[in-house]
Amino acid sequence: MYKITLIPGDGIGPEVAFAAKKVIDATGVKIEWDIQNAGAGVIEEFGTPLPEHVVESIKKNKIALKGPITTPVGTGFRSVNVALRKELDLFVNLRPAKTYEGINSRYENIDLVIVRENTEDLYAGIEHMIGPDIAESIKIITRKGCERIVRFAFEYARKEKRKKVTAVHKANIMKCTDGLFLEVARGIASEYSDILFEDMIVDAMSMKLVQDPEAYDVLVMPNLYGDILSDLTAGLIGGLGIAPGANIGEEVAIFEPIHGSAPNIAGQNKANPTAIILSAVLMLRYIGEVEAADKIEKAVSKLIKEGKLLTPDLGGNVGTVEYADAVISALE
Repeated sequence: MYKITLIPGDGIGPEVAFAAKKVIDATGVKIEWDIQNAGAGVIEEFGTPLPEHVVESIKKNKIALKGPITTPVGTGFRSVNVALRKELDLFVNLRPAKTYEGINSRYENIDLVIVRENTEDLYAGIEHMIGPDIAESIKIITRKGCERIVRFAFEYARKEKRKKVTAVHKANIMKCTDGLFLEVARGIASEYSDILFEDMIVDAMSMKLVQDPEAYDVLVMPNLYGDILSDLTAGLIGGLGIAPGANIGEEVAIFEPIHGSAPNIAGQNKANPTAIILSAVLMLRYIGEVEAADKIEKAVSKLIKEGKLLTPDLGGNVGTVEYADAVISALE
């Protein structure tokens, strides 16, 4: 029996989160769900979108499945996602990009994973004004940060039987910061003779991903490049509606879709739960429930390929609940 924190989120979050829960429960994996509310909807009660008891639940259970959460406007609270990454030291942002037959995309046979460092780089938030006319932001890259994200990428590649890791950087210009990242990546790569390694300058990588995305497998990179390229790769496979994600640390992991809370369609049974269902697939693999994960992914793939029971954003006309039920019916 697993105990997993479930954070439904805001907007369409509860609809897609409970759809994913329903699909997971249908596999027979025994999970006790610890349901915790966070986001804009709890600010009035707790004075914050991220109450401490929610963080404590995640720390205790080690695993969380999370729906999208709205970042409050005008409260001074930067972001629930950023706060969780910092509080729990979730240094890995894992973003798979895989094409599914039946999705309207220009590409076929893409199956790559972006491993993005999640705590450093320009996103460390160290910036200030130098007088009224000059703004300065400091790019932080540490050897420890580089080592743990690159090693995670290689260990992930080995575990998932992937063949190549590509380190993405701009070391030709940023010789200290990205130079350190590249130096560490090359050193760690020498320990994994079973996995091919290459490095690529980020602008060239952007072009290559558009020209020949099928040629790439696991890509590891600092925070800013990972944020940009992971959205690019989501575009290659058909959009954020089918893009899963995870934020992973040494002891804690949170699995969540990439898309936002879409308050304009909240409560209308129109939301596409595919991204959070595929995020749940990542979660099940992470905890070792590989058979259940494979069943769900095959069911989603079958449903998309058939094209008869899809949500409106995928060209169909069924609701969130009906789509989840169709995934469950397709489980083998």
